[in-house]
Amino acid sequence: MEDQHSAPELFLFLASTVHDMKNSISVVSGTLESLLAAEQSSTTADPAFLQMAQMLYQTKRLNDNLIQLLALYKQVGKPGYPFDVQPQLVAQVVAQVVDQEKILLQSKGIVLETHCPPELIWTLDEDLVIGVLAHAINNAIRYTKDTIRLSVAEENGMLALRVEDNGDGYTQALLDAGEAAMDGLSAGVNFSTNSTGLGLYFSSEVAKMHKHRGQSGSIALENGGALGGGCFILRLP
Repeated sequence: MEDQHSAPELFLFLASTVHDMKNSISVVSGTLESLLAAEQSSTTADPAFLQMAQMLYQTKRLNDNLIQLLALYKQVGKPGYPFDVQPQLVAQVVAQVVDQEKILLQSKGIVLETHCPPELIWTLDEDLVIGVLAHAINNAIRYTKDTIRLSVAEENGMLALRVEDNGDGYTQALLDAGEAAMDGLSAGVNFSTNSTGLGLYFSSEVAKMHKHRGQSGSIALENGGALGGGCFILRLP
């Protein structure tokens, strides 16, 4: 009984610790972005520059994971979670994602293409959707050769947001993990790839929070697309 009573306090302690870690990582990430921006005029082949770029990539991955853990701890999608759905100019949402990822992509020599109808307006939670797209781009960095494409289109009454790369495509294990996430399941921890499936699960929960006229959002992983590699798709009603 004592263990059961102490569990809520333990979870609160862990959540507080994760929050502090996230804040510290954000400071490190911001410092690295400033240093890399200042060094953009120098050659990207400089070993110190490349090491800083890799450090920034890893800190962004870690920050993504910590944000997702906090959101899931607060029960994303439940009544108590701050879910703010508002009509948004989608091009502005895309611009914010590009701004967040710009320094990291430039430091790694990766081109980010964007395609979005300039006047398209959709009802969505801006912060959560930006978080999902930023995570998808950070994930695509691991697989792409040199190009990532963020595109938006209205398809059959749904908003389809795609993050594609020109790498070799997703493995079958990742494709299976995408399907498992939509079923509310975890594909488990893959120690060979350092993957926990947390990002896919979080993204699927955010997608399903968006509802309209009996339809819910969804995510999907595919191979092919405009660039011939992996393709992450977020669909919102």
